Amino acid sequence: MKLIGPFKQVVTLANLPLRGKLSDEQLEIIVDGGIVVEQNIIHKVGNFETLKAENPTIEIENIEGEQIVFPAFVDSHTHICFGGNRANDFAMRNAGKTYLEIAESGGGIWSSVQHTRNASEEELLKTLIERINFLVDLGITTIEVKSGYGLDIENELKMLRIIKKAQNETKATLVPTCLSAHLKPRDFQGSNPEYLEYIITEILPKVKEEELANRVDIFIEKSAFQPEESKEFLLKAKALGFEITVHADQFTPGSSRIAVEVGAASADHLEATIDEDIDFLAKSDTVATALPGASLGLGEKFTPARKLLDAGAIVAIASDWNPGSAPMGNLITQASILATFQKLSTAEVLAGMTFRAAYALNLEDRGQLKTGKKADFVTFTTNNFQNVLYNQGSLNAEHVYIDGISI
Repeated sequence: MKLIGPFKQVVTLANLPLRGKLSDEQLEIIVDGGIVVEQNIIHKVGNFETLKAENPTIEIENIEGEQIVFPAFVDSHTHICFGGNRANDFAMRNAGKTYLEIAESGGGIWSSVQHTRNASEEELLKTLIERINFLVDLGITTIEVKSGYGLDIENELKMLRIIKKAQNETKATLVPTCLSAHLKPRDFQGSNPEYLEYIITEILPKVKEEELANRVDIFIEKSAFQPEESKEFLLKAKALGFEITVHADQFTPGSSRIAVEVGAASADHLEATIDEDIDFLAKSDTVATALPGASLGLGEKFTPARKLLDAGAIVAIASDWNPGSAPMGNLITQASILATFQKLSTAEVLAGMTFRAAYALNLEDRGQLKTGKKADFVTFTTNNFQNVLYNQGSLNAEHVYIDGISI
């Protein structure tokens, strides 16, 4: 058992509701605080001197200077296992080319599929680890990672096996998700429903057999999979024992309602969600995940996070780091910008990147600094926690702790 501190401010995020709007006045902030860690679990949080007096023989890890501490962040939606890049897509889009024009010229998701299929396992693992390390340096210690750039049994399994290998090379928690239903590959001889059935009968049984992922995702959109075929696919995946999540309402509305109807853990994107579906989401346990990186990368409107929170929804914020629409990867910068445009309180942003995002991944053991939670936390050199979002990602994390150990 050891006591870590003193911290100028310990922002615990404890005792906050899972859903709905939050004010900064609801934040529990312990001044001159400390964290007692036993093995990999938080034993107690409180005033540093009081904790020290209660445990006179405890090992102490002194924190120098003025530092504040948050629960470590959770990025609940990424596509960081991929080959190649799509810088040309970005340039063409900014020059006025449409999505269809970019795809027809060799860009788009199919470009990333080809790059990923052609990349060696060693190359994919190396770049995946580099991206994981980038996120960890930001203070993100739980990272969802999707497949979806393989789109056949050989290459989808290749991606998921690489994600599994990466877990052995990082102390961060990786949450793999099978996104074989990203879009129908151009080289598949058959219809959309036939490809979805191929995933159900050929890919998912192998994923289950090799314990490569417990989660399944699908992109419901005019350019990918249609609502009814997607709903049938999700119900079949759920019957196979998978948790489900959905790329929903990115460009057109309606699919977030399907996510709720099938009991998805989260509905992600939601830039096109209409008011009646906001209310539908808010009455459910499906997390509404905002992906501001995609809005910035595409020049599209942001997820209506303010309306969702006011309606009582569970709102998470994730990076959507991918080679096409969201290449930045910096969750803190993205969340800060989302807060500016959607008028989100600091408490709402922090909750969206911690315990609410963890809930979207069915991980309720982290995201708050309180007794019994996983001892993952991040410190910043500042005397005011508000400076982290105020600096929009330019204030770097000082120390990142995983299981109570600074890495």
